[in-house]
Amino acid sequence: QLQLVESGGGLVQPGGSLRLSCAASGFTLDYYAIAWFRQAPGKEREGVSCISHSGIFTKYPDSVKGRFTISRDDAKNTVYLQMNRMKPEDTAVYYCAADYPPYPTMCTLSDEGRYDYWGQGTQVTVSS
Repeated sequence: QLQLVESGGGLVQPGGSLRLSCAASGFTLDYYAIAWFRQAPGKEREGVSCISHSGIFTKYPDSVKGRFTISRDDAKNTVYLQMNRMKPEDTAVYYCAADYPPYPTMCTLSDEGRYDYWGQGTQVTVSS
């Protein structure tokens, strides 16, 4: 069974950091582009980061650029999202998703329909 499992969410103070993990089981991530999406209560889901299957190309919206960093460790079959200088508006459920077949040299956050596999989500709350 193909699964993505997120972990690392929790409560953090404004200005703090968290690292989310997205672990795959049943398939190897190195053939997939991976993205992180988030959804806050009453808001639409938005993409916050993606990484190409090669790991060379990454993409971020302006809202998190310079604060969030996506990376992948294919040996561990895991993708990470390092979140620094966090803000209350980062509060949301965070989901990872896998895209296959991926674009050869890029990834996208504007087409959720490309992403075939989704994790169950992990809650991130930024509050003092």
